[in-house]
Amino acid sequence: MVNAKKFRPEQVESAVRACLAEVPFVRIEGIVRDRSAPQSRRDLVIKVRSAGGTQQLVVESNASGEPRLAREAIATMRRYSKGQPKSYAVFVAPYISPRTADLCREEKIGYVDLSGNCRLCFDEVYIEREGQPNRFAQKRDLRKLYSPKASRVLRVLLNAPRKAWTISALAREAEISVGLAWKVKELLTDREWVSTESEGVLLKQPEELLTDWARSYSYRQNAVRDYYSMQKPAQLERALAQTCAKRKVRYALTAFSAAERMAPMVRYQRVFAYVATGVEELAVELGLKEVPSGANVTILEPYDDGVFYGTRAFDDVQAVSPTQAYLDLFSNKGRGEEAAEALLREVIRPQW
Repeated sequence: MVNAKKFRPEQVESAVRACLAEVPFVRIEGIVRDRSAPQSRRDLVIKVRSAGGTQQLVVESNASGEPRLAREAIATMRRYSKGQPKSYAVFVAPYISPRTADLCREEKIGYVDLSGNCRLCFDEVYIEREGQPNRFAQKRDLRKLYSPKASRVLRVLLNAPRKAWTISALAREAEISVGLAWKVKELLTDREWVSTESEGVLLKQPEELLTDWARSYSYRQNAVRDYYSMQKPAQLERALAQTCAKRKVRYALTAFSAAERMAPMVRYQRVFAYVATGVEELAVELGLKEVPSGANVTILEPYDDGVFYGTRAFDDVQAVSPTQAYLDLFSNKGRGEEAAEALLREVIRPQW
């Protein structure tokens, strides 16, 4: 069902009015708050007159403009408007994402959001405004989706993007509760990034998911220790791997150090590695000097063990998964973003 949490009618009305005000020959002749049966009720029915005659705008709002919820709202508006040739459906939400906007265009549905984006196309009226940022970013949902435990589910899905997972198998693989796995699946379903097939949950939009996650992620979520070393990167990485193996400490190279082994594309002078415990002792043994600037070694103490999911060996040196390497590179501005794009192009996309 469409989320029952709605905006106040006056907010919805104000957003639609602001959009229509851009067309001088359109006049609002009446606004009715629908009082029909709950299952078919719309927020507003707005009667407008333009050069093409009279049109009835059937307006439905939702507290979220995610594609799945928009699709459900569109279906109910279709039922309401059936048999009313002069009706034009309009979906209103806090923010209409480009994907939801495309959906509305395909369904010939108008949309208006409270962030300033809109598209109305009926009779001789055509209004479109896009590119306004989301003023109502759902930070709470994003925190849930990209929280340490929840993001384990994302790593599992992105590591095997063509595999369908039952909720119990997904929870077991991600080492989280079944309840949390279900909640993450619901958040992904709302964005239409996954679908539920007969075999289980299947990732549908891996690149959209990874890109959105990367925008919210920073490698500085981990405990960051910066050092300087006189050793060359490859030499230090081998020494780090040998020392961690001797100490039986979990580790994995990441960012440039991992990308160099997966898809060599840029020269790098800074070593990046995750080390689970004993960072200070490791630094002493490797002869690393902690510095406030000019570092060429960054050791990360993981914010969650999920960063180690999907690690792989390259000549006896462990590196994180391509997904984790991409995230850590993307949050290194400049050359890191360039390396992330190369990793995406050469390694990650071919797996999809």
